[in-house]
Amino acid sequence: MSADFSVVIPLYNKEREVARAVRSALAQTLPPREVIVVDDGSTDGGAAVVEALAAHEGRGLVRLVRQRNGGVCAARNRGIAEARGSHVALLDADDAWREGFLAEIASLTDEWPDCGLYCTAFDIRSADGVLHPAPTPAGRGIVGDFFAASAHRYVAIPSAAVVPRRVFDAVGGFPEGMKLGEDQWMWIRIADRYPVCFSPAREAIYSREASNRSAAIYTPERTAYSFEALYDPALPAARNEYVARAALARALTVCVKGGTREALRAARFFGYTRVYRTTLWKVRVLGRLPVAWRGPLLDLYNRLAWRLAKKGL
Repeated sequence: MSADFSVVIPLYNKEREVARAVRSALAQTLPPREVIVVDDGSTDGGAAVVEALAAHEGRGLVRLVRQRNGGVCAARNRGIAEARGSHVALLDADDAWREGFLAEIASLTDEWPDCGLYCTAFDIRSADGVLHPAPTPAGRGIVGDFFAASAHRYVAIPSAAVVPRRVFDAVGGFPEGMKLGEDQWMWIRIADRYPVCFSPAREAIYSREASNRSAAIYTPERTAYSFEALYDPALPAARNEYVARAALARALTVCVKGGTREALRAARFFGYTRVYRTTLWKVRVLGRLPVAWRGPLLDLYNRLAWRLAKKGL
């Protein structure tokens, strides 16, 4: 196997979850070259947890890097800059891998070495601790059209994704200052230039039960990057629909947190969508309601939708 993996874990106030993430990286049947945890100015004891793991269980693989708080993109970019492996395996401190994740990715890189993004399927751990399979493609190998395949399924999420270091060198890093949708922004940049490879093996676990998800703690962004800049009417419709999906999902969270003007501006710009009309109308409707009503109404809607989805309805 030609790939060697640097695992990059951004850490911000995840004291309760980070040990599980690090241990899942250390438990791989194909061990990583290194596990880099970037503490992004945490104010809890998460960094101390990592230091203890590095000393007692890390086998010389775990390295803690500290920096002032700059956001998840800055933390990931710092880890990528520190990485020595040929491939960067992304893992959020909330999430975890099953023990075959890196071995499955290595198999993909051997079979399809020229891709820019390698991903596996994953399960979602709900707030009650139960695992549910995420909707993902069924085929293994190069995804024919990443944007079309992502219309109503998940092809890539950070904790189930690996990017060759050469790709970051070519397209640049994550959009620093962007707090929501930054992963989709990066997938667009990569998929515009490289094929994407996928495995239906469910080797990652995304946690909805985490104590500190970015959408729950959103504050206004200060960034030079935007989804509006990624829209290009000359490019295929499926690609621009994916841009709208990411932008409107971000706008929905912004709207709930009180960013009415920004959210409604996004609704106007991405009103071209034909695939994500439901999200578009959520933004439009909630943006005209009192801020205090928005969160409870959206939470009620999401709980009902989650229950229906679990029942296959």
